[in-house]
Amino acid sequence: MPSRNITKVQVPESYYHVYARGSNKQKIFLEVADYKYFLNLFERYFASKPQWSKTGEPYPNYVGHIELLAHCLMSNHFHLLIYQYDIPSLEKFMRSLMTSYSRYFNLKYRRTGSLFESRYKAVLIEQDSYLQHVSRYIHLNPRRWQTYRYSSLQYYRDGLEPMWLKTNRLLEMFADRADYMAFVADYEEQHDMLDELKYQLADW
Repeated sequence: MPSRNITKVQVPESYYHVYARGSNKQKIFLEVADYKYFLNLFERYFASKPQWSKTGEPYPNYVGHIELLAHCLMSNHFHLLIYQYDIPSLEKFMRSLMTSYSRYFNLKYRRTGSLFESRYKAVLIEQDSYLQHVSRYIHLNPRRWQTYRYSSLQYYRDGLEPMWLKTNRLLEMFADRADYMAFVADYEEQHDMLDELKYQLADW
C-alpha cells in the first residue's frame, strides 16, 4: 500500500498523486474565470518558450522536469497526477502553482491570508497498476464525470490535448482510448480500490 500523505519524500523519475484543499474547506474556485486562470498556469509553466511577467521577470519553466498526466479541479480542491524527472522539481512546481494562484485569488476577491488549508499532499506511486487506479480516481471525482469541463478526462477520450498535458504514459498501458474509458467506467474494480485511496486521504 502506498505511503500515506507523503510530502517530504522526493524521488527522481517517479509518479505522484498531488492534491490540495482550500483553507477550512472553503471554495478555491468561485467562477469560471478562476478555473481558467488555474489551467492557464499550466500553460505558463509548461510553455515551449519562456514566459515573462508584466515586470519583465521570466516565469519558471518545468518542461523536462515535470510532466502533468492528469488533473481535476473541484470547487474546493484539486487533484494532479505528476511525473517528476528530477528533484526537487515537484516541490518547486507546486510552490509556483499555488503561490501564483493564491495571489490571483486574494487580489481578485480582496482577501488576505492563506487560501489553501496546508501544504499540498503528494503520495508516491510505485506500481503501474496503482498509477492506473489513481488516474481513474482523479477522473471520477466529479459527479457528472463524463462531461465535466475542468478535468483532463476529455483529452483522454477525444485527444487533442493541450501542450501542457501528457496523456501518453497512461494511454500506452491500454489498447486505445476506448479501452481507457472503459477502465474508468469500470465501477466494480473502482470500488475494490476505494478503501486504499481513502486511506491516503483519511487525514485530509
